Amino acid sequence: MLELLLIVIVLITLAWAAYQHRQHQNERELQGKLNQRVRREALRERDELLDALGDAFLLVGETSQIIFANACAKSLVRGRKLIGHSIMEAFLDDQLSVAIMKCIRTGQPMQDRVVLHSSYTPLGAAGEDGISAWEIDAAPLSGYAQDGEDHAITRVVIRDVTAEYKADQVRRDFVANASHELRTPMSIINGYLENLLDDNVLDEPKMARKFLETMRKHGERISRLVEDMLMISKMESGDSMALNVEEFDFRSCVQDVVDRLEPMIVKQSASVVMEIQPTDLSLSGDRFYWTQVIFNLIENALKQNPAPGLRVTVKGYRKDGELIVSVCDDGVGIPSADLPYIFKRFYRVQKHHSQSEIKGTGLGLSIVVRAVEAHGGDISASSVPGQMTCFTVRLPGAPEL
Repeated sequence: MLELLLIVIVLITLAWAAYQHRQHQNERELQGKLNQRVRREALRERDELLDALGDAFLLVGETSQIIFANACAKSLVRGRKLIGHSIMEAFLDDQLSVAIMKCIRTGQPMQDRVVLHSSYTPLGAAGEDGISAWEIDAAPLSGYAQDGEDHAITRVVIRDVTAEYKADQVRRDFVANASHELRTPMSIINGYLENLLDDNVLDEPKMARKFLETMRKHGERISRLVEDMLMISKMESGDSMALNVEEFDFRSCVQDVVDRLEPMIVKQSASVVMEIQPTDLSLSGDRFYWTQVIFNLIENALKQNPAPGLRVTVKGYRKDGELIVSVCDDGVGIPSADLPYIFKRFYRVQKHHSQSEIKGTGLGLSIVVRAVEAHGGDISASSVPGQMTCFTVRLPGAPEL
């Protein structure tokens, strides 16, 4: 009987041990599944967080293979596979991978700015512009684990800084062009001053008067150039957005401009015709900026067509909910090769001028564009050389007043 009892106790003990083993095994399996679920959830949250970034983000392994790419990076290549490929395969331009490879080799953070003079983004997608700028920021990640093992990983951020680069380029070009534009009339004025003082020209009233008239013209040009540069600066600083919006009579605005330009109109035997429908057309906007728009467009037509008999037509009307304003002339026109560039700063269609002519500042049409854009509109130009030139401003959705 005692032996039977011992056998029963042993069997119960073995059964309990087996049960405990199964329980521990089930717990380990459950814990493993739970850990996998937690890991998957953590990875999902990481991916969602990195996909929300506005910059391309990559994780690159020690063999330079891409092991992760966020949504922004994938959008740059427009569906082309990144994960599993090396950065040399992902980047079509070798200069883009230099900073990343240096970071992988040295283990030190690297930053670099790359300017691409082509129609491709850093990862190979076709771009809209012929030039783009990208900031490459690479740094090693410490303690990165994958499949339970630590790996040497480099994180890479690719930031599109094209807008900043182009803005800096515009500012540099503006300063360079402005310096050149100011230097020319200043050199002329200083030269005539030297002649007046050193060559006894003051003893010859006729010659002295001629010198002084030329100096005055170039002095006026400097004054106009400074005013235009201040106007451009004000508009680009954001002040232009604080428009002093009011309702005003458009015909009255145009008439004020014509009155200001009357001496120039009479001198060139030109005429300015208003075709505004209805005659009391009113619009809502900043009259000061609208005056700048009309003034620069009419003055530009007069300057580009000094021959007598020019006819300038200013139209204003509403069509399909749009306010349309146009300034057209029947002058020499603009060559088709120049037409795409006329709104650029300091660009002039007429490259050569006689000594008696004082060329414009080259900023008038840039001011017009800024003023129109400040009102939410756009401007276009069309021309038939030898027949006509027409600038058309459209304000979509302009309310009926």
